[in-house]
Amino acid sequence: MSTRSLNWLKLTAVVAPAFVLGLFVAGLLDFPRPGLAQVRNAHTPIVKVDAPRIPGARPLVDLSDAYAAVAEAVRPSVVYIQSERPMTAEPQAQLFGQLPPGFVIPRGQRQRRGRQSDPQLEHGSGSGFIVSNDGYILTNNHVIEGSSKVTVRLLNGREYTAKIVGTDKDTDIGVLKIDATGLTPAALGSSEATRVGEWVLAIGNPLGQDLTFTVTQGIVSAKGRANLDVGDRDGGKLIQDYIQTDAVINRGNSGGPLVNARGEVIGINAAIASTTGYFTGYAFAVPIDLARRVMDQLVTRGHVERAGLGIFVGDASREDAEYLGLPTVTGVRVESFPSETSPAKAAGMQPGDVIVAIDGEPIKSTPQLQQTVGFRRPGETVKVDIVRKDGKHQYSVRLASVDQPNTMADAATPDAGTRPENTSSSGKNLLGLVTEPLTAATASDVGLPSTTRGLLIRSVVDGSPASSKAFCLPDEGMQCTPDVIISVEGKPVKTDEDLKAALGSAVHGVVTLGIANGTKDHKGTTRVERIRLR
Repeated sequence: MSTRSLNWLKLTAVVAPAFVLGLFVAGLLDFPRPGLAQVRNAHTPIVKVDAPRIPGARPLVDLSDAYAAVAEAVRPSVVYIQSERPMTAEPQAQLFGQLPPGFVIPRGQRQRRGRQSDPQLEHGSGSGFIVSNDGYILTNNHVIEGSSKVTVRLLNGREYTAKIVGTDKDTDIGVLKIDATGLTPAALGSSEATRVGEWVLAIGNPLGQDLTFTVTQGIVSAKGRANLDVGDRDGGKLIQDYIQTDAVINRGNSGGPLVNARGEVIGINAAIASTTGYFTGYAFAVPIDLARRVMDQLVTRGHVERAGLGIFVGDASREDAEYLGLPTVTGVRVESFPSETSPAKAAGMQPGDVIVAIDGEPIKSTPQLQQTVGFRRPGETVKVDIVRKDGKHQYSVRLASVDQPNTMADAATPDAGTRPENTSSSGKNLLGLVTEPLTAATASDVGLPSTTRGLLIRSVVDGSPASSKAFCLPDEGMQCTPDVIISVEGKPVKTDEDLKAALGSAVHGVVTLGIANGTKDHKGTTRVERIRLR
């Protein structure tokens, strides 16, 4: 064996035992071992795991895909609206449309302080949606009302200065126009054909520019919601026929579309019910059928022209149905006439009549009547079917042009306020009303003409038949002037004896009262109340 080979053999004999001894010592000392990730990175790639097979999940996947598809199709039609208007000194409650507690018009993030460059302006934001490929946009009136400048931003980031084509305060509809072509208009569906329970998406710009083009989901909770008292009381009640939804809507969503599962717009998001100013589960949209009628007139005429019967009205009550022998509680009760020239009064209609049809179309509610009549042409004649205690009648009424909604077919709901507690136990009549004869001086004090005669309602006995009605009383803190009974069953009453005698003519246990309520100009308004005697 050579010397070189011998040296390698000796080296191996020394190194091998040392290596084995080193491994033994390392094991005893528990030195760190390679981690799992190190091993995988070095040797084994991560294997992709397939989605679990879940029986019955396919419908949910299809539904999710459908929502995503609808949102993808409609979002390019939605716009973000920014407005500028002169600074006002109005309190915040008036900025949101004279709302009662609990109702908020979600206008967006209204900034009452102007920018440094324009301190006399206030800025607001809202939503809208494109309805034509050449730039017409539908939104709410309250989003753009009084604006000196309106800017529209599309989903793709392009911005345009918009022209206000027209607005209608009474339906809360506004139309804008931008100078653009090749836009993506939204498909307009049918709110009349929409069913309660249908799935819907709300798309808009809640809480300002940081959350633009947000999509939320819910169902149609109800239809025909009215008497929400949303709007400017000085300008008359809104023509209300809201779609209620539980899709989340907040400030800034106003003017945005409420969309069905087919990608059709069925409403314009307009208001929420909330004690906090933010969504609490109840939102309201203007029906697209109503909005389309208004939009067409604004685009072609620049304003809305309405026709009217010339009546104050209210939804028929259970007492009306019992009084008139109606099989169901339906129709609209005539309260009074705004003037002696009222077309309905000239035709022969009377306070207390219940309108059940117009030109053969059944009328079930005040919003339906307002829309059926309001969008006819002035001068057109309609057949009005009414029911009164002596049976059914039909009148031909030639519609008049209407400048103010309260001369058409407006809900005659006086500001009754909340009736204070009354612990009196001795009612003066079967109604449970404590009354006193109205004198010339008292009539003037309560805002009625001095020639008015009747019975001033002093108080209401708790638990009495009249306690279910919201009468205005002459107590401190009331938000309306006191009510005065001027007739019972169409017969004038001036004393308590007149009232007691007249109550004997109740029909089906229900009596009709004519009520007068004073105004600042001492002209007074009247309405009808029907009370079921016990």
